Amino acid sequence: MLKSIRTTALALALAVAAAPAAAEDLMQIYQQARQADPTLAAAEAARGAGDAGADIARAPLLPQLSASLGYLHSDGGARSLTTQPDAAGNYVLVPFASTTRDRSRQAQGQLTQSLFNWGNIERFRAARASAAGASSDYDAARQDLMVRTANAYFGVLTAEDQLKFAQLNEKSLQKQLDQAEQRYQVGLSAITDVHVARAQHDAAVAQVITAQNNVDTARETLLQITGAAFGELKKLREQLPLEKPEPHDLQGWVDLAIAHSPLLASKQHALEAADLNVDAQRAGHYPTLSASLVRTDTPAWGTNSSMFGGASLGSFPANGLTTNTTIGVTLSVPLFSGGLVTAQTRQAAFQRDAAQDQLELTRRNVIAGTRNAYRAVIAGISEVEATRQAVISAQSGLDATQAGFEVGTKTILDVLTSQSTLLNAQSAYSQARHQFVLSGLQLKNAAGVLEVKDLEAVNAFLE
Repeated sequence: MLKSIRTTALALALAVAAAPAAAEDLMQIYQQARQADPTLAAAEAARGAGDAGADIARAPLLPQLSASLGYLHSDGGARSLTTQPDAAGNYVLVPFASTTRDRSRQAQGQLTQSLFNWGNIERFRAARASAAGASSDYDAARQDLMVRTANAYFGVLTAEDQLKFAQLNEKSLQKQLDQAEQRYQVGLSAITDVHVARAQHDAAVAQVITAQNNVDTARETLLQITGAAFGELKKLREQLPLEKPEPHDLQGWVDLAIAHSPLLASKQHALEAADLNVDAQRAGHYPTLSASLVRTDTPAWGTNSSMFGGASLGSFPANGLTTNTTIGVTLSVPLFSGGLVTAQTRQAAFQRDAAQDQLELTRRNVIAGTRNAYRAVIAGISEVEATRQAVISAQSGLDATQAGFEVGTKTILDVLTSQSTLLNAQSAYSQARHQFVLSGLQLKNAAGVLEVKDLEAVNAFLE
């Protein structure tokens, strides 16, 4: 009984080990990329740095509190000659000497508050605009990761399809070559048919090698994004909903892009920050006002001793406490800084102009990209239908040519040409289907409205 159980367990373990790993889908690959992609990680770090920059710029506007504690020790002495009357009433020089040994501890607390500093106010507002721009950059990187992952994923599928077609073509051409050699041996065809078939087969072998290399390259591209090895990928199912994107008009998508594109929003925030920076630099000419409260406590202790005429006068303690509280308001008015403020303001103005130009350039690129992506989706619908019909027609043409070759009405060259036409049609159909799915994602990315649910919808087309 125990032996039977062990045998069954071993058989199950071997069956599990021998079973092929489940193919991974687009969402699984995206989750790997989401955790490992360095481009997105860099954008996330930049967003955190932007938020910290806003906090840094706000700090000078908030109360500033500081405290200090000092300890002092001093030893001192003094020697002098002074005149004093003697017993006879005559004035004589008498030496006088004194020594001091003091210790003190100073504790100070200071509270300051900026009441008016226009430059700091504008710098804080500019930092907030820059932080908002970094957040928009992160949104753009997040959407871009989805598109890059999908591009690389379907790039692998396309390359694998091309390899499959090339392998089928090579096998078919090998069969045609064998058939041509047999017909030549029995005198039913010329040697030229053999040479043509062999040349086509050799070319097909080279195509298989190239296709295999393309698969390896495509998988490496996806690996670069995910940072983790992956196995087989789920394929795109045959039936796809060839629907027009919503909204159905081009201008609607352009309006969406202008309103939601994170790339455009980032440049708008950059322009806002640059404009505020001009005001911040110009504020170098403005007065500033601040208030302060300073409290100082200085306890001291020590001894003083003196000698007069060689006789000690004794030692006396020198203990005491000094306290001081200062409350004040400071008005600072800049008068001249060597033209620094004027030059900084002019520099900031040029930077603002550059940001304005970058915004306009980005706006044009976003609009052009959205229009091109929309047209690609619309054209993709017709392209998928056309290439699908081309595959059907090419297959029918190959069957007819093959039948004609069997009865002698077609040559081997006709068969090879028909077979090449079928291979090209299958390749175009595969690429058209994959590109149609990608074009939908690229359109939403161009408009700035791509979400994970859109990737999940594409993932539902895989099997």
